[in-house]
Amino acid sequence: MSIQNYPACLDRLASFPRSLAALVAGISDADLRHQPASGDWSILEVLCHLADEEDRDFKPRLERTLKGEAWEPIDPEGWAITHDYNRQSPAETLARFATQREQSLAWIKSIGTPDWNRAHEHPKLGTMHAGTLFASWLAHDALHLRQIAKRMYELAVRDAGSFDTKYAGDW
Repeated sequence: MSIQNYPACLDRLASFPRSLAALVAGISDADLRHQPASGDWSILEVLCHLADEEDRDFKPRLERTLKGEAWEPIDPEGWAITHDYNRQSPAETLARFATQREQSLAWIKSIGTPDWNRAHEHPKLGTMHAGTLFASWLAHDALHLRQIAKRMYELAVRDAGSFDTKYAGDW
């Protein structure tokens, strides 16, 4: 098994912090912190989650898998509470994420050609190949872009007041 287009994957990982910053630029502080009625994360909480995942999940778990080492336990849902995500600075969070992503990319480029078939046995998900972790890292970015876009849609609906947004199309 192999990564189909490794250079494109690295480019996507590298460009994501800029895409993320551009997406949330101009959103008010109040809207970044807005808690949806559904109880889902605010946009700021998503940003904080991305920064913590970069530092505590994808890179370290990929590194440990490639070295044949056990994974450290993580608690992404708990971090939102223990790190009080919605009180963090959006600018500092984006800067932290960008710095961490740069460090992740420097590390992954430094290892040359990874053995994508190295695997870790996850207690719930079964065999997790290094390539699966790498692919999931890319997909995780995209999933959270979608989540932020949904929050922005929900803000538009909220702010429309008594008018509906059906002309825009269904979410």
